[in-house]
Amino acid sequence: MALAGTSKVVLGCIAFGIFWVMAVFPTVPFMPVGRTAGSLLGAMLMVLFRVISPEDAYAAIDLPIIGLLFGTMVVSIFLERADMFKYLGNLLSWKSRGSKDLLFRVCIVSAFASALFTNDTCCVVLTEFILKVARQNNLPPQPFLLALATSSNIGSAATPIGNPQNLVIAVESGISFGQFLLGIFPAMIVGVLTNAAILLLYFWKYLSVEKDQEGGQPEGPEVVADDEVTSHRFTPARMSHVSSLNPDDVDCISEPIIRSNSVNTSVNENLRSRSINSEADIQLAIKSLRASSMSHEMVEVSTVPDRRDEGASSRKFTRTASQQRSVIIEDLPPSPESNGEKEKEAEVPEKRWKILVWKTAVYLITLGMLIALLMGLNMSWTAITAALVLLALDFTDAQACLEKVSYSLLIFFCGMFITVDGFNKTGIPNTLWELVEPYSRIDSAKGVALLAVVILILSNVASNVPTVLLLGTRVAASAAAISHDSERKAWLILAWVSTVAGNLTLLGSAANLIVCEQARRAQFFGYNLTFWSHLRFGVPSTIVVTAIGLLIVISY
Repeated sequence: MALAGTSKVVLGCIAFGIFWVMAVFPTVPFMPVGRTAGSLLGAMLMVLFRVISPEDAYAAIDLPIIGLLFGTMVVSIFLERADMFKYLGNLLSWKSRGSKDLLFRVCIVSAFASALFTNDTCCVVLTEFILKVARQNNLPPQPFLLALATSSNIGSAATPIGNPQNLVIAVESGISFGQFLLGIFPAMIVGVLTNAAILLLYFWKYLSVEKDQEGGQPEGPEVVADDEVTSHRFTPARMSHVSSLNPDDVDCISEPIIRSNSVNTSVNENLRSRSINSEADIQLAIKSLRASSMSHEMVEVSTVPDRRDEGASSRKFTRTASQQRSVIIEDLPPSPESNGEKEKEAEVPEKRWKILVWKTAVYLITLGMLIALLMGLNMSWTAITAALVLLALDFTDAQACLEKVSYSLLIFFCGMFITVDGFNKTGIPNTLWELVEPYSRIDSAKGVALLAVVILILSNVASNVPTVLLLGTRVAASAAAISHDSERKAWLILAWVSTVAGNLTLLGSAANLIVCEQARRAQFFGYNLTFWSHLRFGVPSTIVVTAIGLLIVISY
């Protein structure tokens, strides 16, 4: 395709340049409107500048990809409600054998979870949990956050539903779910293990510090309880009604003791003169008991008859002087709330049974969706069908669930499709590819290496999804001239390299930014993962993992 007219090329470059700036730097000072608005702005400029017609703009939106994204989002929401990610988090700390074992588990769990539930979702729900586990074990958060971000990116390369660029590749190439999995899964396994080995070598000294040192307490943040670690959020302790009493006067609730002969008659006369029907009267009784016998070392018991039913019921106050004084009220008339509480207790087993059945149904539907994908059924409609079945199974208004769908991401994709298609119509991507194509054929080692470098750089400059949209059909057409198998390999190479390229820099992948922001905003144990700390590890890891994975993908 030759270059378009000069005005069309210039205006198309301006529109695409604005889109690129907003996509890579969503909070630029001159227009901090975010990626979604920047994507729509680029699409609008492409139409206003007449680089692309309105009809072609609508046709550029790939509805199968949008449908697949929507379906996987809804399924992920239901899996999160069914505590799937909580169970994955518990798996990280279950019988952990130390810091190195924990780091290895983070790599494995995040990689496999990302392959099934998308890397962005896993990073959102696991970042805070990993910070809590690191705090519990007095470990530095940096290696575990890097393990989560990098392993999620590598793991997501294994399936078409692992990340957005794989969705695009699967739809554009027509490669089935099973073929995609067989082509990249071995490379993913080796890549995750290699990345874990690099992490262990890089942070070996940090992870070898003993938790318990002789003669002192270990340095680092305070250890949290296990039950706090198994939850995704810290919750304040609930205060019971006993807390309304003065802790200096009431220490514990004890069983009534046998009545003593040393009953204080003045206290009895005082208490008989009134009916104790509220907590205020109880407080008054406590004060009277404390004031009348502060020096007694014996246990005193007072009986208070109820004026409403003489002799029928009584209230006993028990006080122990060995610790702080304790007050007991016994044989109180049954309150109307007690029957309601019994009914609620009876309903608990039934509710638990319903929740268990609902969770099982969610897992079975998700498993059925994965089996249907492996059988080669249409991926978009399979995901949408699974989402609709889950919504119907919930048997409630679907609005609350659908509000959690990231519609901003769907709109971002729509704008990006239009913007990239308009940029393609300028002829610039095709002209640049014609200069590189003769040297980047995948029938030679040098060609594969050059193609990988081009994808690696462009994925970090223009982001991985636009890179796939710009290079996908061109790389496939070049490989198709060699053989049909080469075309499939070219798509898989593009999927592998564009995904692992996200580990190069902090800005290379949305999953990296999610981990960084989630860690920074954590309420009690925030951590700032800087650009340079990520880069120092990301560069060697990305180069080594990409090279090893390419050897496996090519040999498929």
